[in-house]
Amino acid sequence: MELVIEPDVYSPSIDENGNYIDRIPSFNIIKKGLLCPCGARKDKIYETHTMFSAHIKTKVHQKWLAEINNKKINYYVEYEKQKTDLQNLRISYAKLEKVVIAKTLEIETLNQKLNEKTNNSDININLLDF
Repeated sequence: MELVIEPDVYSPSIDENGNYIDRIPSFNIIKKGLLCPCGARKDKIYETHTMFSAHIKTKVHQKWLAEINNKKINYYVEYEKQKTDLQNLRISYAKLEKVVIAKTLEIETLNQKLNEKTNNSDININLLDF
C-alpha cells in the first residue's frame, strides 16, 4: 500500500490590522500543489508560484477574499461559540465517564456477589431424596 500525498489547501494570511490578505506560500515546500477554497475551480491544483499568482488576481478569488474580510466578525463569534460548545462537550464527557466508571464498579461488585453465592451453593442436592 502506498501513501498518497494530497495538495495543500491555501489559507490567506492576516495583516497587522486583522484583515485577510493573500500571501503566496513558498512552492519550495509545497510538493503536490495548492488548492484554493475560493470556489473558482475546486478541483484545480496550482502547481507553480506563477499559476497561483495569476489565480489570486481573478475576480472570483478577490470577491472571496473580500467576503471573508466582511464576515471576519462572524468567524470570531462562531469560533467563540465553538469554543464554548467544546468546553460543554468536555464537561458532559467527563460526567458520562464518571457514570460509566461507577456502573462498571457496580457490575464488578454484583458479579463478585453472584460468584460467591454460586460457589457457596455448589453442594449437590438431590431433590428426589425429600
